[in-house]
Amino acid sequence: MNFFKYQGTGNDFIMIDQRETQHLTRADVDVIERLCDRRFGIGADGLILLQHLEGYDFEMIYFNSDGRESSMCGNGGRCIVAFAKQLGVIENHAHFLAIDGEHEAIIRPDGWVELKMSDVKSMENGADFYYLNTGSPHYITFVKDVKEVNVFEEGRAIRYNDRFKTEGTNVNFVEPTDNGITVATYERGVEDETFSCGTGVTAAAIAYYLKSNKNIITNIPIQVKGGKLEVRFEPDGQGFTNIWLCGPAEMVFEGYVTM
Repeated sequence: MNFFKYQGTGNDFIMIDQRETQHLTRADVDVIERLCDRRFGIGADGLILLQHLEGYDFEMIYFNSDGRESSMCGNGGRCIVAFAKQLGVIENHAHFLAIDGEHEAIIRPDGWVELKMSDVKSMENGADFYYLNTGSPHYITFVKDVKEVNVFEEGRAIRYNDRFKTEGTNVNFVEPTDNGITVATYERGVEDETFSCGTGVTAAAIAYYLKSNKNIITNIPIQVKGGKLEVRFEPDGQGFTNIWLCGPAEMVFEGYVTM
């Protein structure tokens, strides 16, 4: 099987072109988990299938590194757009379907990929957290210094607490800075800290806007371990619309693997 490895701010994915040949299905949980394994496989945070779908440029099917199909992945969405351009499926604009619905994306001349995310219609504001869904569920908590947080241990404790242990949640630790926010994320399905999480930084940006009493810009620079991202959005009553996740998406290498 021919595959491509892509990364978006350190969030890395195995890309498979399935427009003509079906290499993998949703039933191949063990195979996908093995391919994503960093010691015994190719190694990745997730695996993404690009498939033909009438009425769209393509369909995106995303699996976490545990081999199970998961909710929307923002960085994966940006990477599959870059992959589609490489394959000649699109030029600089994409209209595709993912598990959470339709998305559009734009590729800038410098390779910067801007992905339109699903609208956010509601969120929960707890005593010390925000909880919202940006295509995937995210728990947001603000900290003074992200570097002092044990993201794996503290994130895992929240992800597996009584409320979330059945369905799971992603957990984001957010540090406000002079110019935006710094974010660290524990991802369910990966069950570890990742260098970046697209739906996570999107949720973090919205939570930052809410926490700041709406006295900040709605175009927010974000620093993650894997690099720099940007999220912009428009408040819409009790929710948010016209949400865009923006950042780099690059091919790392191409290869072949025997399954």
